[in-house]
Amino acid sequence: MIRMGLFAIIRRMHMRQRLSIREIARRTGLSRNTIAKHLAAETIEPKFSIPERPSKLDPFAEKLSGWLKTEAGKSRKQRRTLKQMHADLVKLGFTGSYGRVAAFARQWRLDR
Repeated sequence: MIRMGLFAIIRRMHMRQRLSIREIARRTGLSRNTIAKHLAAETIEPKFSIPERPSKLDPFAEKLSGWLKTEAGKSRKQRRTLKQMHADLVKLGFTGSYGRVAAFARQWRLDR
């Protein structure tokens, strides 16, 4: 069974780098027949959609956004860290991880 990531690599080697099937087989360790079969299939990797589901952070998103906005106006030495903000959210009843808070802050900074 060929992995989907390897399938994309095979297609890239053949289409962009213009490598022969024999050379692709040598580099990947797959048989020439397998490579030829997958190149002839002309199928594209399926894209799996991730279902939208509510986050544990959703009820606290507005408060965290406000905190991030006020902290952005302060000097670097006076800002609270994300770990401190996570601890404050836990005091308010947040049961999620620090990673969720950090991901929210990264996305919030990109959106600004």
